[in-house]
Amino acid sequence: MAGFAERMMGAAALDVRTYEEVEHDHTATGQAAGVVALVAIASAIGSYGVGGIAGAIGAVVAAFVSWVIWAAVTLVVGTKIFDGTADMGEMLRTLGFAQSVGVVKVLGIVPILGWLASIAAGLWMLVCGVVAIRQALDFTTGKAIGTVLIGWVAMMLLYVLFGGFLAGVFGIFG
Repeated sequence: MAGFAERMMGAAALDVRTYEEVEHDHTATGQAAGVVALVAIASAIGSYGVGGIAGAIGAVVAAFVSWVIWAAVTLVVGTKIFDGTADMGEMLRTLGFAQSVGVVKVLGIVPILGWLASIAAGLWMLVCGVVAIRQALDFTTGKAIGTVLIGWVAMMLLYVLFGGFLAGVFGIFG
């Protein structure tokens, strides 16, 4: 069994065996959460000065909330629409490790290089997400891409609905 760093590197390198390993290792959920935390911290450092400490804390909290919601939406879409087989733990583990390459977002503090690294990391994380979904749900790449596309639309609807709700609540009470 690979260690934490090896799993992160394997996931970033699109190693199918790594995704299969974390999918089936019930003890790896904490490691996947660790990946999400590392990427959130790297992103917060990379966007230094944007929102201060409160913004950094908010970004870490948002990273965890988004991870769980994305896993749930992906699970529903993948199992109900595309007949995949997985459980929430498998989705959390594979999608958590799919974020591994996001640690390069720490380069956001470097002018010009930072935004290029962030765009490249975001695109590569999307590719990793497709592989993670394919492996967790045990189906084809085409179905994984379909799951991502439908899931993305569902996530945008949730953000619009709840983002507007939260803006209203904080606007009233803030």
